[in-house]
Amino acid sequence: MTRLSSLTYRNFLIATHDVLATTFAVLGSFYLRFEGETFWDRLPLLLRILPYFVMLSVFVCYAFNLTTTKWRFISLPDALNILRTATVLTVALLILDYIFVAPNVYGGFFLGKVTIVLYWFLEVFFLSALRFAYRYFRYTRALHHARTDDASPTLLIGRAADIEILLRGIESGAVKQLWPVGLLSPSRADLGQLIRNIPILGGIDDIEDVVRDLARRGKTVVRVVMAPSAFEPEAHPESVLMRARRLGLIVSRLPSLESGEAPRLTPVAVEDLLLRSSEKIDYARLEALVKDKAVIVTGGGGSIGSEICDRVVTFGAARLLVIENSEPALYAVIESLMAQKQEAVITGHIADIRDRGRIERLMNEFGPDIVFHAAALKHVPILERDWSEAVKTNIFGSVVVADAALASGAKAMVMISTDKAIEPVSMLGLTKRFAEMYCQALDHDLACQPDDRQRMRLISVRFGNVLASNGSVVPKFKAQIEAGGPVTVTHPDMVRYFMTIREACDLVITAATHAMTPIRPDVSVYVLNMGQPVKIVELAERMIRLSGLQPGYDIEIEFTGMRPGERLNEILFTHEEPSIEIGIAGIMAAKPNEPPMQTLRKWIEALELAIEKDDRTAIKEVLKEAIPEFGLGSAIETNT
Repeated sequence: MTRLSSLTYRNFLIATHDVLATTFAVLGSFYLRFEGETFWDRLPLLLRILPYFVMLSVFVCYAFNLTTTKWRFISLPDALNILRTATVLTVALLILDYIFVAPNVYGGFFLGKVTIVLYWFLEVFFLSALRFAYRYFRYTRALHHARTDDASPTLLIGRAADIEILLRGIESGAVKQLWPVGLLSPSRADLGQLIRNIPILGGIDDIEDVVRDLARRGKTVVRVVMAPSAFEPEAHPESVLMRARRLGLIVSRLPSLESGEAPRLTPVAVEDLLLRSSEKIDYARLEALVKDKAVIVTGGGGSIGSEICDRVVTFGAARLLVIENSEPALYAVIESLMAQKQEAVITGHIADIRDRGRIERLMNEFGPDIVFHAAALKHVPILERDWSEAVKTNIFGSVVVADAALASGAKAMVMISTDKAIEPVSMLGLTKRFAEMYCQALDHDLACQPDDRQRMRLISVRFGNVLASNGSVVPKFKAQIEAGGPVTVTHPDMVRYFMTIREACDLVITAATHAMTPIRPDVSVYVLNMGQPVKIVELAERMIRLSGLQPGYDIEIEFTGMRPGERLNEILFTHEEPSIEIGIAGIMAAKPNEPPMQTLRKWIEALELAIEKDDRTAIKEVLKEAIPEFGLGSAIETNT
């Protein structure tokens, strides 16, 4: 549908207003200039010229978007468009008078410079007066509702640019039930100023004094809203949260506009205060990859899988198939996706990725373009005890998914891996590394095929601990703090990388966009940049303080000792696979380092036979041969 054909009845009413505005501006300027008998003498010629000029004004107003702009949201860019429209029409009137009318019809200047200058001012006034009057009416009505419809007196915290966006949301009605009574800014230069008529009352450290002062003036603050800039390290967000909670205030946050989220308020989570700034994501790039595609997500009911499903639907996938072996998890993710009312056709099936026949049938029937393989067993202590199950799911299951994706004609498969796959010391790391090698080998073999057809890509994406994922340390610490402690940490020097679920999943999809470029990159393992690692004991201490308590006084920290399969520090690359910069912020790649497919299939057959016979000695020998750098003793010796 073209822009012109999409015009509505409302747009034609606006166009009628603009035609009348132009008509009154021309007649008004002419009358002011030639008041008296001269006006009536010249009027007949003016009325002959006026219809053609008015027709021109319709096209000029449309070209500068005046016809299609909603008056409710008129702002500075629209005011500039009004000035541009008036200027273009004024120049047109000047050309009409000086080139066409004066020498050919009238014999002298018909309108004259004074009339044309008067016209410019009147045109600006008539085009803008009713628009801004309506805008002011809607603005005052929204503010009236904000103060009367059970609105909470609210203190806003953040830089002026962020707060201005929130205030616009309140004025437009997008953000409801807030009555802003004041602002706190991390910039001292903002003090004493107004933003959209709301005063900046102090700095962030002044929150207690400002709340008490407002209470004395009859404006008892109930809620605090933190803008994205309030979470910057120099703004000390944990201090704001602690003080607000001690004052008994509800604390909310406004999402960053870069995240693609709507300007709505959400609760402040501890995770918002634990990380460095997230990587900036090129959302247009992600949409170009996913839009109108058929996508499969295995393990779609898990923390990572469900978020990938959400992002895939958000970026415009045509069809989505969720494969999950947990009925409650599958039901929950399908219900959540359906509630978004997106255009994607969403289906879900219960299936175990170990079941080759069922996985192949599901993929062949669906016909995917992209497969995201997030199904896995991932809890280190459990897999150290039940390591054969890790082999069955993380190795055999990944082989099944890769083979089925290839057979179904998929253009790409993305396997979710882990930083624990690098020089692994745990069964989780070992099995994920083996699955990576299989995907690398299959990708290499496809690249070496002689014809020129676009071959399927298989890539693996590694990242570390995901905040708030199932079984991660942050929910565990939260529960321990709520229970009164102690908070248990395995070792005082334990260090880990952390990122949010949203950031991890967006970077996973971004890695897929790089892998699927027309010129096939010679990399198949991608590593997400997770910033600086976090010391777990410091994470525990900070979470205790964010809860308004003191570590070691209100809540004890207890060291329980390292568990089998753990190491103090995670690494991102082995010596055999140096990193490569790929020109995308937040993502690095590793050079391929995999044995031939023939060797891998031999190891897989040996593992299958050994697990069938429960021959742990044979399994131990195969794993040592496949991944010599694996610290195998701690994982298997304790279970024999």
